[in-house]
Amino acid sequence: MCYGSEFIATAVQKWLGQVGVKTLYIVPGSPWENGYNESFNGSLRDELLNGEIFYSLAEARVLIEAWRRHYNTVRPHSSLGYRPPAPQAATPPLPASGSASLHLRPAMAAETTMH
Repeated sequence: MCYGSEFIATAVQKWLGQVGVKTLYIVPGSPWENGYNESFNGSLRDELLNGEIFYSLAEARVLIEAWRRHYNTVRPHSSLGYRPPAPQAATPPLPASGSASLHLRPAMAAETTMH
């Protein structure tokens, strides 16, 4: 059985109503109602999607994550005075592979416990 986005959206709306949350809708064809999202979508399309062909879901995940990290830690944003939103110094690097505790600095590794 296929659960398309229209069925998932209906289920989410029903759940939100049950927990007392109201949703706000953007009028179709009104991108100015969510300028931040429209700006991000345009940047993603212009800087990544228009220049790539993804041959697998795994490849898409890797390339999109690399772009996301660059977007947030390196790429200058005009609205922030041409600075990145989260400079690299504030973002710890991802471990290359394997257990995260193997890649922690010695002081951090001592605090790590197995559960």
